[in-house]
Amino acid sequence: MAITTRSVEESCLAAKRASRELASAGTASKDAALAATARLLTERVGEILEANAADLADERAAGLSAALRDRLTLTEERVLAMADGVRAVAALDDPIGEELDRKTLESGLDLRKVRVPLGVVAVVYEARPNVTIDCAALTIKSGNAIVLRGSSYAERSNGALAAVVQEALAEAGLPEDAVLLVAGGGREELAALATQEGNVDLLIPRGGEGLKNALKDVATVPVIYAAAGNCHVYVHSEADLEMARRIAYNAKVQRPGVCNAAETLLVHEAVAAEFLPRVIGSLRAAGWRAHVRI
Repeated sequence: MAITTRSVEESCLAAKRASRELASAGTASKDAALAATARLLTERVGEILEANAADLADERAAGLSAALRDRLTLTEERVLAMADGVRAVAALDDPIGEELDRKTLESGLDLRKVRVPLGVVAVVYEARPNVTIDCAALTIKSGNAIVLRGSSYAERSNGALAAVVQEALAEAGLPEDAVLLVAGGGREELAALATQEGNVDLLIPRGGEGLKNALKDVATVPVIYAAAGNCHVYVHSEADLEMARRIAYNAKVQRPGVCNAAETLLVHEAVAAEFLPRVIGSLRAAGWRAHVRI
């Protein structure tokens, strides 16, 4: 398990120290850590699924809704998809050092706008263990350390996944403390994380309105709040209607419990009469009801 026994403040201090080393790491080292993460995920599928099964069997998960249990559940396919995602991040260009703008002032002073790491990013999230890997991969690639606070009912899953990343960092010669997982805890621990001025440079909550509101009441560090919304699929008048049917069906049926599942289907009036019977028939066959508004 990779959940730290340190206090929130101690964890953030450790991540801050690690961030200074990671900020100066070369692209090859960061990509090596990501490659090792992807490899270890595929090698440790059994261990990860065992940890996830224990979370699902725990009484803390007993009262979860079907949608939340689906978000919590890992399968071999989902773990391997995480590994593919890490490889995709590794294949991206290194953003650090990229020159965005340059100009010379009349005085002769040369000004350059260059991408640099933020430092320590903290992420608070619910249910989905894959966030542990997704966020760790993105911060490693961008030269940032990360402090992760997941749900208490996903503790074992998140711990197994964070341990994989820490092992990969060590293998690449990078500090393990660049990825730290703190225990879920309650509002006091959340407030402690949200008030780590000087140690946490950015906090990102990934959860519902309750989580966002709890942070708004206490946060003293910079926070990025994701906007609430309604996920739409739009079918254009010139769309390939069979492709559109497959896309609309997949967007709703594949994993309805995730936050980016389709909630509204907009169809251009020119193709509505032809398209709607197709897609509604497919959705009803899968057990869904559609409310049509003209």
